[in-house]
Amino acid sequence: MFFEGSEKKLEITVGPAVANLRQLDLSFWVDLVRHANAEILSSLKSDHCDAYLLSESSLFVWKNRILILTCGNSTLVNAACYFIEHFGVVNIAFISYQRKNEYHAHLQNSTFAEDIIQLRRHIPGKAFRMGHLDSHHHYFFCSEGHYKAQTEESTIELLMYHIRGELAEYLNGEVQTLGDMCRWLKLEALFPQFTFDVHLFEPYGFSMNGLWGEYYITLHITPQAGQAYACSYVSFETNLDLSQYPQTVLGSLLNLFSPVSWDLIGFNHPLEAQGAPRHLCLGRCSLTTDQGYHIGFNHYQQLQAEVLSPELM
Repeated sequence: MFFEGSEKKLEITVGPAVANLRQLDLSFWVDLVRHANAEILSSLKSDHCDAYLLSESSLFVWKNRILILTCGNSTLVNAACYFIEHFGVVNIAFISYQRKNEYHAHLQNSTFAEDIIQLRRHIPGKAFRMGHLDSHHHYFFCSEGHYKAQTEESTIELLMYHIRGELAEYLNGEVQTLGDMCRWLKLEALFPQFTFDVHLFEPYGFSMNGLWGEYYITLHITPQAGQAYACSYVSFETNLDLSQYPQTVLGSLLNLFSPVSWDLIGFNHPLEAQGAPRHLCLGRCSLTTDQGYHIGFNHYQQLQAEVLSPELM
């Protein structure tokens, strides 16, 4: 059974007139994710952030900001509009909406172009694409306004395609356990300060949220069994400054999953993957938004040739 791993991502920062978002009743967040065609499975809290694992990825809530990622056949733009309508556009300081191209776009409820038409009915903004249309690429929408990016607003995304090796075979095996997954991923060694919330999906798939104070990590694995890994997808994201972090996080993940290709996307974060397998950078792109976000996009491919098998249709 096919499941779309490619994600949509929404970040919203509210203005000072809005009270602490973490004090909202749980019912609001249940309604929000329901508009995205998802549901809350579990939660994790720190002194600075609430993290919710969803049936389709994750939701993070800080005092004045939210981040929500959804995969599958989700309708994240509906959640964005629900949030804007609830608080009023005057109280929205900034919105960023991001969408990766899907493996099976025809199965989605909308296109990025349709999403932007819907968003622009509520709030003005600029939209753009990074990457070639005939390869992995990403769409972005950033609202207009006077908001300026804060120094600490830095994130890095690692998106991996066509995973291979022992872990890929295990993920596509008959049985997986949470204990085995945590040992494979070496979460406690890579992120010793973090507390984790993990979930295995049936028949396949794994999601993880982690919190350490104001910092978050999130990892989502869609192995796509029965399709020779042809549609496998793994995403990792954090607001840690990995250039200063003592562990070689990105290199460790790349060597563990051994993807044929991968993307790095940084918001005010350098695009480096120390310890990565030998590779080529096939393309890079960057821009700076009116709010002061420097967005960088690099697409990589391993030097090792991929041996393909024909797929019976």
